[in-house]
Amino acid sequence: MSKLLLSLLILLLAAGCTEKINVKLDNSYIRLVVDGGITSDSMQRSVTLSKSASYFYNQPPPMVSHAIVLLSDGSFLDTLKEQLPGNPGVYGLDPAFRGVIGKTYSLSIKLPEVIGNSAEYAATCKIMKVARLDSIQTEFDPNLGKNGRWLIKIFAQEPGDEVNYYLLRYYRNGILMSDSIQKWSTSNDKFFNGSYIRGLTAFRINNANYWETLYPGDTVKVQMSGITKEYYDFIQQVQQAGYQIPFFSGPPANVEGNINNGAVGFFFAYSDSFATHIIPK
Repeated sequence: MSKLLLSLLILLLAAGCTEKINVKLDNSYIRLVVDGGITSDSMQRSVTLSKSASYFYNQPPPMVSHAIVLLSDGSFLDTLKEQLPGNPGVYGLDPAFRGVIGKTYSLSIKLPEVIGNSAEYAATCKIMKVARLDSIQTEFDPNLGKNGRWLIKIFAQEPGDEVNYYLLRYYRNGILMSDSIQKWSTSNDKFFNGSYIRGLTAFRINNANYWETLYPGDTVKVQMSGITKEYYDFIQQVQQAGYQIPFFSGPPANVEGNINNGAVGFFFAYSDSFATHIIPK
């Protein structure tokens, strides 16, 4: 009986200490989000504009339509056309456009309304050299991890005339497997500047993951991109912060892009090199 009375007393005290608290969650500061850019081949030539949203916003990001988006390298000026009606907020160049290594490209954005504190935004990015891939190889190591891992190794001559930064992604049977920024691989040439890259492991793929693992007969393609230090740092910061591009809400940490006037994101321009390998049966 004494134990029962003690239990009832504890429950009454706990109930008496409970107070309902209403937490007001204000909407986050709305900013322009810029994602996209150009390359030296046909892989990328568009820019997506959207708005940031509150942290608990569970809908697709609000797209920004009817903006004027201009691209220039100092000698030419072209207008990116919005891909309406199918892709509002996505602004693309002519399919024949190719960026040129060594040139600096400027992006100018004029919005139909003010977002943040401005209706005009701008960014610049230079297309850097890229180490030309000679070939790639795949190797299965059963001793890595519980179920083994596939390794994708690259072979290339590094230019060596300056500090270079690289972004690597891979495809399996024509499908981009590095489909989020968290799966991208980045590197600089600190330890192989000017040298021949002989079998550097670019990707380690968990064999237990049915979707990502490789199989005999698969065609594997690696895309190696020469990027600026600013874009390299941006990718590193996003990966460490743990969120993805494009942004669906306000960023949980301050990630520095290259868009002025407080916009979020990055306008990139880079060169590409590709190599393909078929896993032997």
